[in-house]
This record gives sequence, structure tokens and C-alpha cells, in this order.
Amino acid sequence: MKNVLTIVARIEAKADQVELVKSELVKLIEPTRREEGCIQYDLHQDRLNPSVFIFYENWESRDLWQMHMNNTHLAEYMQATEGAVADFTLNEMSVIA
Repeated sequence: MKNVLTIVARIEAKADQVELVKSELVKLIEPTRREEGCIQYDLHQDRLNPSVFIFYENWESRDLWQMHMNNTHLAEYMQATEGAVADFTLNEMSVIA
């Protein structure tokens, strides 16, 4: 488990685009979970600020995650949500304890 790459991605939708961004994020779940190297791919929505979404992901390797980042379903998401996302932050994490 020490070599697993954990990704924490924070997506904040513009206030008037929450439902669009949410529906497009949900579309990513099933195809991504079927990808080689995907161990975990969970989407969360903030209870107090519903415009904030977090993907918590675990991948077998950074190379396999990079393949995911170049998949067509991610490109389709980017196109569908262009101009609808206020902020995006991605952290590549490693288990230390």
C-alpha cells in the first residue's frame, strides 16, 4: 500500500453551475473505476457548501493515473464543464503512516 498514489481533487463549481458540474462528475465514476490501476475513486460533496466536490482516488501507480488523465471521458468532462468551475486543486499524496 505504500507505493499507492492517492489523489485528492477539489472541484468548486460556480454557484449557478452546481448541478451541471455534479452531473458531469458523476459520469466519470463508472468508466474510471473500470480503468487499469484504479483502486478507489470516490466522489464527495460538501454538506455545508454544495458547490464543493472532492474526488478521493487511489491508483496502483502514477503512470496508470496519468493514463486516466488522458482518457476521453475526462476530456469530455472538461469540455462539458468549461466555464462552470470556479476553482480546481489537485494533490498527489503518498501514505506516510
